[in-house]
Amino acid sequence: MNMSSPRDRGGRPRDPEVDRRIIAAALQVFGLSGWSGFSMEAVARTAGVGKASLYLRWTSKADLLTEAVASRFAPIAEIDNGDVRTDLVEFADLLMDLFCGPDGMAARRMAVESRIIPDITERWSRVRESQIRTSRAIVKRALARGELSPHTPVSVLLDALHGAVVNYSTAAPDHVRSDAAARRRYARRLVDFLLAALRAHTAEQRAADTAPSMDSTPI
Repeated sequence: MNMSSPRDRGGRPRDPEVDRRIIAAALQVFGLSGWSGFSMEAVARTAGVGKASLYLRWTSKADLLTEAVASRFAPIAEIDNGDVRTDLVEFADLLMDLFCGPDGMAARRMAVESRIIPDITERWSRVRESQIRTSRAIVKRALARGELSPHTPVSVLLDALHGAVVNYSTAAPDHVRSDAAARRRYARRLVDFLLAALRAHTAEQRAADTAPSMDSTPI
């Protein structure tokens, strides 16, 4: 079956390369300036196209940013490799790509400003909800398999993982943050650190559970 090419509002076929440049420029402008500084003029200038090219494709800056978000920020699908470390590393890699990749600045802005942008709130919420759902499912399966202790503080574990990635995305030097290999190494070190901390936490809890209570100690 032949698929027709996307067309602009005038009915003409759209140039995929121009679309790509505009979408990339839209996320760059939003990442640098936020919603208050986001304009069709700024996007056209950054993309190196005429403003008319934007209005032939999108009716407003909200429409443009909505499509940009939809094209670059997809919800995270289920992750299940049968091993908690592998699953958490894959999840951490995805978060790293989201917040530290080429569109990372826009993603960080979106996490803060999505609630005030028309038509964006629900779409970004789906991205955020998929992160929560996927990460909790990873831990739930690990608990069921016995890889993690019932004492595991699930919210603390996932908050630490997500928070560390977001902190890395803002604190790491640009040349480190933009290095995909460095991001992968950090994701593995982070997961290994958190799992080691969980093992230590579990050992402490078991020791506390098996320690004789003061009430049962002979006088």
